[in-house]
Amino acid sequence: MSNVEPIVKQTARKPKPDWLRVKAPTSPEYNSTRRLMRDLNLHTVCEEAACPNIGECWSQKHATMMILGDICTRACAFCNVKTGRPGAVDPDEPAHVGEAVKNLGLRHVVITSVDRDDLDDGGAAHWVAVIESIRAATPETTIEVLTPDFRKKLGCIDLVAASKPDVYNHNLETVPRLYRKIRPSARYYTSLRLLERVKEIDPAMFTKSGIMVGLGEEKEEVLQVMDDLRAANVDFITIGQYLQPTARHAAVERFVTPEEFKEFERIARAKGFLMVSASPLTRSSYHADSDFERLREARSRQLASA
Repeated sequence: MSNVEPIVKQTARKPKPDWLRVKAPTSPEYNSTRRLMRDLNLHTVCEEAACPNIGECWSQKHATMMILGDICTRACAFCNVKTGRPGAVDPDEPAHVGEAVKNLGLRHVVITSVDRDDLDDGGAAHWVAVIESIRAATPETTIEVLTPDFRKKLGCIDLVAASKPDVYNHNLETVPRLYRKIRPSARYYTSLRLLERVKEIDPAMFTKSGIMVGLGEEKEEVLQVMDDLRAANVDFITIGQYLQPTARHAAVERFVTPEEFKEFERIARAKGFLMVSASPLTRSSYHADSDFERLREARSRQLASA
């Protein structure tokens, strides 16, 4: 497989509004987190996806590890992760992830991965090994997985869900109309079905999904995504501003205002999500530890009132 770039014309990035400006990372904790990732030969979505929150999160020793390498077999028009032919899976990676979680003292960890369409199981067995390694290293740490869709690979979702992560996250990323442009190798209803399948396997497992806005979607389309997720019994939704990584990626159609995000949050809560995170800087793993605690508390209240 040769390297593939997202098929979009080069577009200059729009200047960010004030509410999207963040401080450059400079703290000693940031540097120590970075050293730890390098020493253990681990990749992070914080770096690979150019997350704007990396300074804040790493300064608090929160890092979202990206397993199965740093080269993705897909070329989504929004994503900054490299695309091409991945290398061999590192058999030491599960142990290194467990060591990193213990060293950082994480009470809640988010693990994600590249797409590995080249592997027979899409990397599902490796996912299980990582979860088991974390549990062995720090049994008290809660685990949130953010997996790919394992498209056309039967049994993979079941395998990962059977390892019982505390939260199973899979992002829809955008509205159905924009999939061909933004996420051409994925299918909206495949992703939606994944989330529904997790609930069939374990109705008590928390499920989570997220989308980006600012890609040209209409408000009514965002509300329909909310309805689709609630129909699949998804517990937690994240909504954040899309930021264009490079001139080769999809352009930002507009910057959604903080007031609009507050309206999305209000509507999502009214639709029945147990937890909602909607803001310009919201990302799947941003404040995931505190969000998980609130999610668990919301479930307890829900059960108490049933």
